[in-house]
Amino acid sequence: MFSNLSDKLGQVFSKLRGKGKLTEKDIDEALNEVKIALLEADVNFKVVRRFTKKVKERALGAEILKSLTPTQQVVKIVMEELTSLLGEKRVKITVSPKKPTIILMAGLQGSGKTTTSAKLALNLRKEEQKNPMLVACDVYRPAAVKQLQVLGEQLSVKVFAGEKGERPADIAARAVEFARNENFDTVIIDTAGRLHIDEQMMGEIKEIADKVKPHEVLLVVDAMTGQDAVNMATEFNELLSLTGIILTKLDGDARGGAALSIREVTGKPVKFVGMGEKASQLEPFHPDRMAQRILGMGDMLSLIEKVEATADLEKMKEMEKRVLSAEFNFNDFLTQLNQIKKLGPLDQLLGMIPGFSSMGDLSAMSYDNKQFKRMEAIVLSMTEKEKNYPDMIDGSRRQRIAAGSGNTVQDVNQLLKQFQQMRKMMKQMGNLTKRKGGMSKLAKMFGM
Repeated sequence: MFSNLSDKLGQVFSKLRGKGKLTEKDIDEALNEVKIALLEADVNFKVVRRFTKKVKERALGAEILKSLTPTQQVVKIVMEELTSLLGEKRVKITVSPKKPTIILMAGLQGSGKTTTSAKLALNLRKEEQKNPMLVACDVYRPAAVKQLQVLGEQLSVKVFAGEKGERPADIAARAVEFARNENFDTVIIDTAGRLHIDEQMMGEIKEIADKVKPHEVLLVVDAMTGQDAVNMATEFNELLSLTGIILTKLDGDARGGAALSIREVTGKPVKFVGMGEKASQLEPFHPDRMAQRILGMGDMLSLIEKVEATADLEKMKEMEKRVLSAEFNFNDFLTQLNQIKKLGPLDQLLGMIPGFSSMGDLSAMSYDNKQFKRMEAIVLSMTEKEKNYPDMIDGSRRQRIAAGSGNTVQDVNQLLKQFQQMRKMMKQMGNLTKRKGGMSKLAKMFGM
C-alpha cells in the first residue's frame, strides 16, 4: 500500500537532510519531485497543485522550531498537509437517535459492495456493539442474494431477503420495519450495481433512499482503479448526495491516487478502507495515521488496536512468563503462528512499525497460507517431547518429522533455523524487559 509513493517521498527527504540549512531553491526542487511522485501515484493534478502550493507557502513562511532541523520542519508540514488532504480526522458512522440506523450501500459491480456490506456489519458489531441486519436488495445479479446470505451465515448476521419479483424499494421498506420490530439497531442495505452508472440503477437507488430515508449513503469504490474511482464517486455524489466513501482493495494499491484525491475532489470523507479479503479486514480510516504510513513513519496505534481486537489475553500473559524465563518452545511457536494468521498478512503488519515501514517492498517477508500450513504440519509431526525440547531434534528425528509431515528434510531444517532465530530474539527481548521492569506494548502485541 502506497509503497511507490512512500519510497519516492523518502528519497526526496533524504536529499534534503544532507543540505543542512534550506534555501527557497532547495524547497522548490524538493516540491517539484514531490509533485512528480504524486502525479505518478495517480493523484488528481488539481489536488497535487493545491497541495504543493500550500506546502511551499508554509515551508517558506514557517518559523523553524528549535527542536527541529529545517528538513524535519518540512516533513512535519508535508505530514500535516497530507492529513488535511485525507480529511483531518476520522469520521464515524452516523448513529440515529431513533432505531434503526439505516445505511444504504452503493457502487458499481466488481467494487466489492456485497462483501463490504457484510464486513461493515461485522465491524459495527465488534467495534460499536451494534446489532446489525443485512438487507439483500440486489435482485438482478445472479446469486447476489445467496452470496449475502452465505456471508451472513458465516458471520452470524441476520440477512433479510425479499420475495420473488418484489421491488428493491419495497424489500428495503419491509426490512426496516422488520428491524424496528425485532430490535435490530442497524440496517445495512446492499443495492444492485452495474458495470457503469446508468439511469435505471440511479433511479432505483433514489427510490430506495426516498422510501427508507437512510442516515448514511456510503459509496464503495475500488482503490486500485485510481482516478476512475474518483470520477465515479463525483458522479454518484451529484446524483445521490453521498455521506461517505469506503475504499476497497487499498492493500493492493501501490500508488494510492484514489485515497489521496477522493475526499478533496468530492468533499466526502473516507470512512472505511478494505485491507484484505478476510471479513475482519475492513478498518476505520484515520487520516493522520494514513499520512504517517505514506511518509514511512508506521502506524503503531492501528497495529496495537488490531492486536487488542484479536489477541487472546490469557495466552499472551502466559507467553510473557515463558519468554522472560527463556522457556519458549514449539507449542509456543504454534500459538504465535495462529496469532499472526488472525492479525493478517505479515507485510502489512511490518508496514505499521516505524523503521520497517520505510524498508520498501515487504511482500517477500510475508507468509501465505501454504507456508503456514507447512510449518504447522512440521510442528504437529513432532512428539510432545520434541516440541518441548527442540534442541533434541537430531538428524534421524528430522527425517522422521519430514516424512510424517509430507515435507523435505530441508523444509524441517529451515523451520528449525527460523525457530532458533525467533527464540534468540525473544530471549533478548525478555532480558531487555527485565532490565526495564516490564513489557512494552510492542513486545506484548505478539505475545512476547
